[in-house]
Amino acid sequence: MAKEYLGEFEELVLTMVGVIGEEAYGNAIVSEIKQRVGRDVNLSAVHITLYRLEDKGHVKSHMGGASKSRGGRRKRIYTITNAGLAMLRVMKDARVDLWKLIPQLKIVGI
Repeated sequence: MAKEYLGEFEELVLTMVGVIGEEAYGNAIVSEIKQRVGRDVNLSAVHITLYRLEDKGHVKSHMGGASKSRGGRRKRIYTITNAGLAMLRVMKDARVDLWKLIPQLKIVGI
């Protein structure tokens, strides 16, 4: 079985689900990416990525309650799973190991 990796956008969305916590849903993730990374992303791209991450077992979802502000519609809320956290740890460690090899970065104590 081949080792599984995440693409850059998958990693970004998964990280934002972890950052936001219990209120992670499509629009909140789009807003968080814009605020923290300064990157404009498409809501549809975020939703597709969330579905893919859920298929891989890195996030799970449930339907939140309906609200008047959403016209009675419910939000799909996402939470990071233990497998998702483990994947982010593996990716972080791999990146740090590579960054340490770049003399110009002089990364100390990571």
